[in-house]
Amino acid sequence: MANSPDRVRVRLPDLSPRAYEHPADRGALVALRSLSGFDVLVKSLFGRVSERQLRLLFLANAVRVGPTQFPELHDYLRDAAYVLDLDDVPELYVKMDPTPNAMAIGRKKPFIVMTTGLFDLFDAEEKRFVIGHEVGHILSGHAVYRTLLLLLVWIAQKIMWIPLGALAIQAILVALKEWHRKSELSADRAGLLACQNPDAAKRALMKLAGGSNLSEMNPDAFMEQAREYEAGGDAVDSVLKLMSTVPASHPFAVVRVAEMQRWLESGEYERILGGEYPRRTQDSESRVSEEAGRAADSYREDWNRTKDPLVSVVRDVAGGAAGAGGRIFDSVAERWRGGGRPGNGGENGSDGGDAGDNGGGNSSDRP
Repeated sequence: MANSPDRVRVRLPDLSPRAYEHPADRGALVALRSLSGFDVLVKSLFGRVSERQLRLLFLANAVRVGPTQFPELHDYLRDAAYVLDLDDVPELYVKMDPTPNAMAIGRKKPFIVMTTGLFDLFDAEEKRFVIGHEVGHILSGHAVYRTLLLLLVWIAQKIMWIPLGALAIQAILVALKEWHRKSELSADRAGLLACQNPDAAKRALMKLAGGSNLSEMNPDAFMEQAREYEAGGDAVDSVLKLMSTVPASHPFAVVRVAEMQRWLESGEYERILGGEYPRRTQDSESRVSEEAGRAADSYREDWNRTKDPLVSVVRDVAGGAAGAGGRIFDSVAERWRGGGRPGNGGENGSDGGDAGDNGGGNSSDRP
């Protein structure tokens, strides 16, 4: 096992992807896997463009990494599979493309594709991070759904002339892209666990935003950008951010760095390296309701943490309505305790009526 600059990488035997998956990603995956008939849909779509056909495409038009071709990448791939305890080392292809990108695709035997743009952009430790990122996708089963997303994009382009068909596909794509953005946050954590070098992971994300001139960039200033982006300017900025996020398949670079930093500060990364993590042998005990609850908690935390002005206004209005409902309920309860007793005639009847109307607590609950 090769050394990182400051430590020997720790192997994580029997690591369950639940250890690093973002709650929203994990909740969606558990729910998808539990849907009856979903596997049939996936197999049907994969039948249109087979995994074998995809692999042959890259076998014919890219370079397969191995001991004699990109041997250092081959070592990084084997190390990532070893650290994350992936049963089979996936194939890795390097494709001529100046756009920095990498992806894991396939269903039965997923493989990884890296562009020359990304290879040329990243140093050795950053490459370890991105390969670990893609291995994390495979360990989580993301490659299946990533390929499904690619196929649906392809289908959408073919049926754009059919209004209702295109709308239906677009609705599915919006949901899948929201899941995919969360899955990228999960894979960033897996990449960090594989390279075990937080500085390299952050550098890689900075380079995706600003290119290779690291001497011209500053991690602290980049984090300040992330805080400014999350805070937003005014409600118009909030709407513009939403419009630019919905069609995107990946979270923006500053968002990814901020999420990674929060995960590091939570202590979860160090606990996993210390051996405190769920095992794959326990995955069958995972319940849809629990994962959905964690996903809801995650969105709630994002909602409460954000300084986005539009979200803040909505949150304040919702909080004010809830507070008003609580004060009304407290007032009615106090009146009931102080003077309202059954048998006091019409006055109590009106009190009971007030309680029923203000059970208009119900009306404040509905919105």
